[in-house]
Order: sequence, then structure tokens, then C-alpha cells
Amino acid sequence: MKAVVYEDTGDPSVLQLVDRPVPEPGRGEVLVRIAYSGVNPTDWKARRQGALPAGWQTPGQDGAGVVEAVGEGVDQDLIGERVWLWEAAWQRPWGTAAEYAVVPVRQAVRLGDASFELGACLGIPFLTAHRCLTAGEYLPDGLRAGALSDHTVLVQGGAGAVGNAAIQLAAWADACVIATVSSPEKAQLAAAAGASVVINYREQDVVEEVRKVAPDGVHAIVEVSAARNAGTDAQLLHRGGAVCAYADDGGDEVTLPIRPLMVENARWQFVMVYTVPKAAKAQAVVDVAAAAAQGGI
Repeated sequence: MKAVVYEDTGDPSVLQLVDRPVPEPGRGEVLVRIAYSGVNPTDWKARRQGALPAGWQTPGQDGAGVVEAVGEGVDQDLIGERVWLWEAAWQRPWGTAAEYAVVPVRQAVRLGDASFELGACLGIPFLTAHRCLTAGEYLPDGLRAGALSDHTVLVQGGAGAVGNAAIQLAAWADACVIATVSSPEKAQLAAAAGASVVINYREQDVVEEVRKVAPDGVHAIVEVSAARNAGTDAQLLHRGGAVCAYADDGGDEVTLPIRPLMVENARWQFVMVYTVPKAAKAQAVVDVAAAAAQGGI
């Protein structure tokens, strides 16, 4: 099979297109013929400076394709199923940037009639977004239609992959979704994803515009740039609300006004999808699959 591999970390020049034997699935694993491979920031960050326990790595956490073979202990009926993959390359050498990939069976999720292109986008962005929408004290443990019907969600950076995924999931769960963007073009992306209100933070006052929609504050903030937005976020939280930061765009340190956040019993939740608790990750997989099946994504 053809596969993209790197044996040394560095810039994109370390990537090689090579011929490799098709891997065999072990116990509890499936072999998937890859139709589409998704690309995430993790892939290039790991390529630049990640560890190589196997001495080599095929990148690609996300992907979609068809189950070609199963290992011992896996239901044979899965063969021929269309699936989407998540965390294929997390602490494993077989990523999705190849014609075939081997993953644990729980990381191959039935795709149904959704497109392979969509399936290859569901993993890291949507699982991260799900965690951001369910990690607060007053947020639901899972998402479904109506789960956020009495909630207002602010997505800071609504045109990025995770931000856009958060808009879609929150809208599917019936939240009132407000998104911030930096340009008219990005505003169109956020609106198409389901944002009820879109704010261009370069031209509008975010606090003023959000307060028009949510005078008592928002229940959750999905945050891409905590260092830049901490002051704004602190002004906009509903009592008991949560800021869920999943990236460090704009800086890697945050300064918070302690007393105002104490008064509101606010929560700051930091999110790294790979280390999300197992139960929460499992719920996210179920909910994202349901949203895709129901046309919510």
C-alpha cells in the first residue's frame, strides 16, 4: 500500500510517500481502507517535535473508509461497513494518511449514509467541541436535540474547525448560538453552521453585542484564544457558566479577575481531546455519530 511516513521530526520535507505492507489487525482491531484522511494541527505539531516510539509515523488522526478485515474478538459483520475514525495515530504509528489503517474497533464508528468527506472531519474537531459544550456544571453530560434549549453559547472564533463544529453541535442541541469572527467571509461560515448571531470583533464591541442577546450572560464560552479574550469572557458569563479553552492562539498564559469570577461561581475548563475522561469521550462519540446521522452536522 501507499503511505505517508516520517522517520525524523521536522518540517514537511521529512514526509515520504512509500510502499508498505498492508497491516494486519490484531485482537480487538479493524483494518480500514481509507477513503479520506483529515488533517489537524496535532498532525503537523507532532511531525515537528513529537516522539517516534516505533521509529516511524504515518500521520492522520481522523479519517473515513470501509472496514476490510477484523481481528480476533471483533464481529465479522463489521466487514464492509462504512466508518469514521478518531485518534487513529494517538500513541500508535498507523495514521490515516495511507491507503489502509489499523485502529481499535471502538475508534471505528459507523458512518451510515453520511459522506466520507464528512466522516473524515468528525474526529478531533467535533469531539473537542462536544467536550467544550458539556464540561460545565450547568451543562448537560451529553448532547441531543433539545439538550441545550435553555442555554446561550458563545463561540469565540466561529470559523475555525473546532469553533465551527461547536456551532453545529450547539445548534443541533437547540442552543442560542452567538459566534465571533474577524471578517465578513468568516461570518458567512459561522452563520451557515447555525449561529443565530455573528459578531465581527474587529468592527463591533463583543460585550455590548452579546449583552443585547443574553443580558444575564452566556452559559458556555467555547474559547480559542483565552489569553486575548479572558477579560471579555469574564464579563459575559452567566452565573455558574463555563469557559472551555481548547487552544492557546494568541498566547499561552491567562490573567483572570478572581473576585468577579468567584461571585459568579464561574468555571474555566481546559480541554485536550486526547486526555478527556473515557466516559466523556465515549459519550461524545455516540452524540457526534447521532448528530451526523440526523443531519445535524
